[in-house]
Amino acid sequence: MSSPRVRFAPSPTGFLHVGGARTALFNWLYARRTGGTMVLRIEDTDRERSTDAHTQVILDGMTWLGLTWDEGPFFQGENAERHGADAEQLLASGAAYRDYTTPEELTAARERVTRTGATFRYRRAEMELPADEQARREEAGRPHAIRFAIPDEEIAWEDAVHGTISWQGRDLDDFIILRSDGSAIYNLAVVSDDIAMEITHVIRGDDHISNTPKQVALYRALGHTPPVFAHVPMILGTDGKKLSKRHGATAVGDYQDLGILPAAMRNFLALLGWSPGNDDEVLPEAEMIARFTLEAIHAKPAVFDTTKLEWMNGQYLSMLAADELLPPVERELLRMGVTAPGRDIRPLIDAVKARSRTIGQVAEQVAVRLDGTRVVRDDKGVALERKMGERFGSSIALAHAALSGVADADWNAPRIEIVLRDVAEQAALKLGDLMQPVRVALTGGTVSEPVPELLAVVGRESSLARLGLHAGH
Repeated sequence: MSSPRVRFAPSPTGFLHVGGARTALFNWLYARRTGGTMVLRIEDTDRERSTDAHTQVILDGMTWLGLTWDEGPFFQGENAERHGADAEQLLASGAAYRDYTTPEELTAARERVTRTGATFRYRRAEMELPADEQARREEAGRPHAIRFAIPDEEIAWEDAVHGTISWQGRDLDDFIILRSDGSAIYNLAVVSDDIAMEITHVIRGDDHISNTPKQVALYRALGHTPPVFAHVPMILGTDGKKLSKRHGATAVGDYQDLGILPAAMRNFLALLGWSPGNDDEVLPEAEMIARFTLEAIHAKPAVFDTTKLEWMNGQYLSMLAADELLPPVERELLRMGVTAPGRDIRPLIDAVKARSRTIGQVAEQVAVRLDGTRVVRDDKGVALERKMGERFGSSIALAHAALSGVADADWNAPRIEIVLRDVAEQAALKLGDLMQPVRVALTGGTVSEPVPELLAVVGRESSLARLGLHAGH
């Protein structure tokens, strides 16, 4: 049996949204899990809305996510000749027919039916013109579409996610497959392309379920076995409604700009509708691939929780080495206008990454440690000073005096800790009553890495300068 062939087929009419990215990820995971092939096909037949810029955004988003494709990108618009040939094959076999109905005739027929309270269905038996009228229009060269004659029978398939899904042909229209200008409608184009590309598994959003009976009928009429369909669940916002811009960012590029790591985004998206089989949430790429199956995809909608995504991102930030975080943090610092010529900021990244949830938060904390002018007192820092009163400034003055005696060569966390513990003991101070004011003086807040490590990464000169501003206040 040949290895699976899957495809991701986005339309270049907008950005790569998280729903599309999740579909791409599931296709990628399945291809990697099974040793299969992932094809990238750009479905650009919507000529008015498709743009090269949107195509590039899709490619960039997939590249950032690490979703490499094996073949393509191919462009659906380049296959118009084959689409037309498949339509002609369907005509020749009697599975399709020419439709000379004018828009006015179609509107009138629809109104006649809907006035009776019935649902209008375009069926050949009711709508086909008398043979002599059709011949006259054909001879006159009147424009015509080509419609597929939907079979009046049950159309069913075994969906890998939803199980058996069945439609009755009588509930479907005879649908257009080729417009009067010769361009293919989506349902024909996608079937024609999937046949030509030998796609074995179609993994896509469940909003496509209504298209599937039409496509199954087309496969059979063209003499091909339909692929395995796996319709993955919709993604909802935390309010239970379809994910949209009102829930915040929905484009993959937005999350890149917000400081989300691609590995964290992959992990988060994978768990939107798929279960690894236990309660594990942080899954390395290799483990996700090894565990992924279509059978473990849920049928019910998934919820996109930005708070959960940021938590997931924080897990990855804490695990990654500073070397890996250095390039994106440097880019963010540059955007913030913060430079540190000749300074190795990797120790600063290591000091703050465990308390960050985005690259932006890492960069903000690194910036504060590099530049004392960026220290802004937060509410908890203000509250601590009010609570301690004069003791706040006197504690900082004690620390400043003691640390002034530490030479540059000895300015490291272990030595600093010894000095601060000694001064707290001599002054009969609780260690926290010494450390917390120092932390606020250096960062503006009450949460950071241990104070000796904080002083070490800020450096002797800057630390003493910041403490000096508050000593005695």
